[in-house]
Amino acid sequence: MEIQLLYWHWLLLGMILMIAEIFMPSFTILWFGLGAIIVGLLGIVFDVSFSIQMVIWAISSMLFTIMWFKFLRPKKNDNKTSDGAREAVIGEAGKVIKAPTEGSRGIVRFVTPVLGDDEWEFITEDDVELGDRVYIRDFSGNTLVVAK
Repeated sequence: MEIQLLYWHWLLLGMILMIAEIFMPSFTILWFGLGAIIVGLLGIVFDVSFSIQMVIWAISSMLFTIMWFKFLRPKKNDNKTSDGAREAVIGEAGKVIKAPTEGSRGIVRFVTPVLGDDEWEFITEDDVELGDRVYIRDFSGNTLVVAK
């Protein structure tokens, strides 16, 4: 007895898998659902055996997955790396809440946290006073280098 799946079985399976993707955080089931949709659409046009349907499903799912990882996946800056994090905060503005003195560094506060903290020690070549707005130019260890 041969298994016979009609085109609408594949379309239904594809839709179920794509809906299931909503509830799964892995973002992998979608490609199997799209592969099933492809088999269903081909089933409308061609009458193929179950084994050929399974091969088409496997190949199309694999191709969708490869296309996702190679071409379509968003290329986001990874702000967890030191270079990405550094570039992301250069130019951020903050307000001086403690002016630097000869023996101590100043402290700047940001409206939104910079790298997980809203207050940072800073050094600068400019003369700054309490309440001045400064901008991040660079990092020196765990200290910001700012400019007025």
